[in-house]
Amino acid sequence: MRDFLGRVNITGFNAANFITNHANNASALPNIGIAVSGGGYRAMLNGGGAFQAFDIREENSTAPGHLGGLLQSATYFAGLSGGSWLTGSIFVNNFTTITALLNNNSSSVWHLGNSIAEGPATGGLQVFNTAQYYNSLYDDVNGKANAGFNTSITDYWGRGLSFQLVNATKGGPAYTWSSIALLEEFSNGSIPMPLLVSDARAPGETLISANTTVFEFSPWELGTFDPTTFGFVPLQYLGSKFSGGVLPNNEKCVRGFDNAGFIMGTSSSLFNQFILQINSTSIPSVLKDALSKALSGIGQDNNDIAEYSPNPFYGYHNSTSLNYNSTALTLVDGGEDLQNIPLHPLIQPTRHVDVIFAVDSSADTDYHWPNGTSLVATYQRSLDTTGIQNGTAFPHVPDQNTFVNLGLNTRPTFFGCNASNMTGPSPLIVYIPNSPYVYLSNVSTFDLSYNNSQRNAIVENGYDVATMANGTVDAQWPTCVGCAILSRSLDRTGTTVPDVCKQCFSKYCWDGTVNSTVPAPYAPHTSLTPVKVTSAGGRSSWPGNVILLALIAAAVPFTA
Repeated sequence: MRDFLGRVNITGFNAANFITNHANNASALPNIGIAVSGGGYRAMLNGGGAFQAFDIREENSTAPGHLGGLLQSATYFAGLSGGSWLTGSIFVNNFTTITALLNNNSSSVWHLGNSIAEGPATGGLQVFNTAQYYNSLYDDVNGKANAGFNTSITDYWGRGLSFQLVNATKGGPAYTWSSIALLEEFSNGSIPMPLLVSDARAPGETLISANTTVFEFSPWELGTFDPTTFGFVPLQYLGSKFSGGVLPNNEKCVRGFDNAGFIMGTSSSLFNQFILQINSTSIPSVLKDALSKALSGIGQDNNDIAEYSPNPFYGYHNSTSLNYNSTALTLVDGGEDLQNIPLHPLIQPTRHVDVIFAVDSSADTDYHWPNGTSLVATYQRSLDTTGIQNGTAFPHVPDQNTFVNLGLNTRPTFFGCNASNMTGPSPLIVYIPNSPYVYLSNVSTFDLSYNNSQRNAIVENGYDVATMANGTVDAQWPTCVGCAILSRSLDRTGTTVPDVCKQCFSKYCWDGTVNSTVPAPYAPHTSLTPVKVTSAGGRSSWPGNVILLALIAAAVPFTA
């Protein structure tokens, strides 16, 4: 952090002296979180561009206008749905780099030319044809069932994701999320703690309320700060029969339940959304009716969720938990409560986060661009009178129409700049919405395959979004990032705010202006010279994936 703050050129401020003077009081120093939204491969790739921009290991990332080192300065890195795929791709693969994931060789990971419906292309570590791929998915999940555990579509979904996200033979079926804690970089604190988010829901529900219980996965634990359950269990022992928060003496510890693909699949289980959106699609009515029937059947069987059975919170907090008497904990995509940016873990008072860089790749508008819906949802939840917010506070944000009318969805914006004007301790939010710099990266959440030029273009655009095109749009942007990081720390320590930071806050802090009139459809063009990509004509989308999952759900082995 000392080096990063020194590089971003905060005129009149000696970063080295500030860090040194407060080195014996860690609570005085900035505490940084990064949150990457959901949104399928769009979110993974756009978020990947931001990750690459923040990563000091990437070439030229410390050059003027760049932001390399912000990642290494952060304490937490949270992902949700498509953002969980990015998080898993990085951390499960030994905290690799985006460049390594993109390399066009046998050791790279993000080969997205084949969709999950087809299985991975042959070559490298993945050598299956489609039929063998289906058989592999079936065999892996059937092995879990044969061990006595209930399975759901998310088991298949997670295994399919692993083939595209984990650099191991067959997608690394033995890889676990808790194994991240064994990384040397993690144990010595040189990399952020990865957190994934998921929502709880009762089987049979298809709509998730704003006050649903939000669960998080760290390499150590699964649990929630919400007062309904307010508890955590050791992640590596999921599958064990906990009761009342302890493991009875007559029960054995189970390990291996926290398969990395299953955890990523849990945070990105979009099957509710398939059910909810299927009637608004343009597919033929005959196919629509067939899919509706198939998916309704899946829902009626309570298989459209990720099932954590036995329930690790069985008999725990009986007076408040909605799951205390259930034999299974059922979790779904973390964005189904509209909090599509995983801010929830980072605004918990016990974590004392000062600033959150919120990378939003949501598809809120008709043309798949963000409009602040996720921030609005988190803000509204913080005001909930039922107590579900459990002491969390969040900066005031405007409505979605204002985001569009004022262009707050086209450039970075700071929310919560005045810490004294808050209902409680809250981070400053640096909102970084997906916007077209060099590529129209507003691809559909349900697009399942991309050629390398499309993939690389979305990542490159994401890099430009995070850096404001390496400072070419605003040469002061890296300085303003440094000021945002320091804001709460300067306030706590009574340090005079540098004049250049005052300029930054005047430029980037939302000033409270509201314009709630209905905006014209938001259809932006690239603001810089577009990158050239090859045709996207062969790209597949979600109906094929639904068919795949409906077939797999029938648990019928495929023949080679």
